Amino acid sequence: MIKRRLAISIIPILVTLFAVTPTFAQGEALAGDFTVSHYFGGFGGEFIEEIVDGFVAENPGLNREESPVDHEQFKTSILVQLAGGNPPDTFSYWAGARIQFIVDGDRLQPIDDVWTENDLGSMFPQAVIDTGLTYNGQIYAVPLTLHWVGMFYNTALFEQVGAGVPQTWDELVEVAERFKEAGIPAFSLGSRERWPAQFWFDMILLRTAGNDYRNRLMNGEASYTDPEVVRAFSLWKELVDAEYFHPDANAYDYIQSADFVANGEAAMTLMGTWIGGHYTSDLGMVPGEDYDYFAFPIIDEGVPHASLGPVDTFVVSKEAANSDAAKAFLVYLTDPEVQLAFADGAGNLAPSLMADTSGYDPVKQRIAEEIARDPVFAYNYDLATPPPVAEVGLNAFSEFMARPGNFEALLERVQQDAAAEFADLN
Repeated sequence: MIKRRLAISIIPILVTLFAVTPTFAQGEALAGDFTVSHYFGGFGGEFIEEIVDGFVAENPGLNREESPVDHEQFKTSILVQLAGGNPPDTFSYWAGARIQFIVDGDRLQPIDDVWTENDLGSMFPQAVIDTGLTYNGQIYAVPLTLHWVGMFYNTALFEQVGAGVPQTWDELVEVAERFKEAGIPAFSLGSRERWPAQFWFDMILLRTAGNDYRNRLMNGEASYTDPEVVRAFSLWKELVDAEYFHPDANAYDYIQSADFVANGEAAMTLMGTWIGGHYTSDLGMVPGEDYDYFAFPIIDEGVPHASLGPVDTFVVSKEAANSDAAKAFLVYLTDPEVQLAFADGAGNLAPSLMADTSGYDPVKQRIAEEIARDPVFAYNYDLATPPPVAEVGLNAFSEFMARPGNFEALLERVQQDAAAEFADLN
């Protein structure tokens, strides 16, 4: 059973080390086929491709073989490749339980050698290193992104109905009711691929039961039939029953859902910072003017405030055909200019302590401050619990949005299935 703590304090993430310039270890000239696989096949793909192109341009002896895959398809296809002995040299992967799962399956090789040679430990917050990059006592990944989940909203619609930014659950319900009276769905959720719905469960549980309880649930030490989980679903159901959500959530993906907000067909969407990249890069919206954000409101006073989101990393396959190139690519990704280039396009924050964040747009600046204030940063549901268990939960969240009525029976089934998956992992 996974016992690692899957939540981190990000207070030191905004420390800037302007006086230090990284020097990357130089080895022999890299040559041969080099395969990069990633899940940025949709939005964000163009930015990671520019990064890979830059690395290959600096190493002309390499023959690049790139294999971007659809985000959802990747979750299965990479495991098939790893099990089949034909993995890419390096690939993107989510920090947390997903990396732990394939490390425990002996599918990755550690990168302690290049980590030490290049003093990469000085470039990232220790909390990120400890919980996102270190598994079973060794370094296996480098971080490329830091994302944060919050409520992104259409500022013009808020002004139209005279709504303020809610700070509490009761205020959120009042704002939602105001939009309903105006004939505008308050919340837009596109859960066709299941994962966007997890953020509602994550945030409600974190704001009520807290992160320590959530960790026990993610590790199989608590039950989906516990009062804490039942209450979280009950609060979520109140919003669904009140018809505050845009209809047919499971018919849309997260981009379509976000576009409902951008087009004025819904007021807000609970989503990660990558949606800001979509709004600015694809739709030309102005951060802080056309759209803005607020942190998920407080539900129970006294519960430690937690941020939520994923950290995207790159790792090296244990059976990589070109390990030297793969490790060199991971070092290349730690360059603060590379991290900022990806952050500027894709909407995320750069994990590097050396990145000059003064160029962040005003929304990202405030989100960075939000993360720094929170004592806890938790990985979202499908990155905080083992992948087989995550599949059980993601299916349940989607089913709940379709049929929220008898969720207690749903939770009983989820607990049975989750317990069986945890048992298989032991």
